[in-house]
Amino acid sequence: MPRTADHGQRRAQIVEGLVRVATRDGLHAVTMRAVAAEAGVSLRLVQYYFETKAKLMIAALLSLEQQSHERWATRLAARPGPPSSRERVEALLAEALPTDEVSRTFHMLWTSCAMLAMTDPELVAEPFAEGPDRLELRLADLLRQAQADGELDGAADAGIESARLLSLSHGLGTSVLVGRCSAESAAGVLAYHLDQLFTPS
Repeated sequence: MPRTADHGQRRAQIVEGLVRVATRDGLHAVTMRAVAAEAGVSLRLVQYYFETKAKLMIAALLSLEQQSHERWATRLAARPGPPSSRERVEALLAEALPTDEVSRTFHMLWTSCAMLAMTDPELVAEPFAEGPDRLELRLADLLRQAQADGELDGAADAGIESARLLSLSHGLGTSVLVGRCSAESAAGVLAYHLDQLFTPS
């Protein structure tokens, strides 16, 4: 390994290689060797940074999660004025739907890893579900802020409503991926549920 290597850049290069292989060929085609070839680095370098395929997949999910958070912030910044609590929730759920290449890649990779985790003890041992846990907590915080702002019924259980919205969003996202419904109809279902949840202004 070159002494002057930028470790963060190398890790990102390898993670991007995994994402490209998984997106193009499917998660079953992801091996340490295939990722090394795609990233243009040696197999030894991939093993140095990630040790196992499971650790590499978790790193990829974390990277895509960070990109999703940045895209959510960009959605909010593009609004003409300060966003309401409902608008923040809407933007977060909209980002979670697989409506373009980046969000489709994230949803597909996470869903594929979830299926693999059912039978792969190495992947189960990793902090696999922490990403959705963080999203659920973020949603709950947004809903509590909506209650404080008078946009949401104070009697609503923010934790339960957050879990419901996240489950609905993930289910709709999978339906979009497999062509069962369009991104527009999925967004319409989410909007309908938000209309039931939020107090009309």
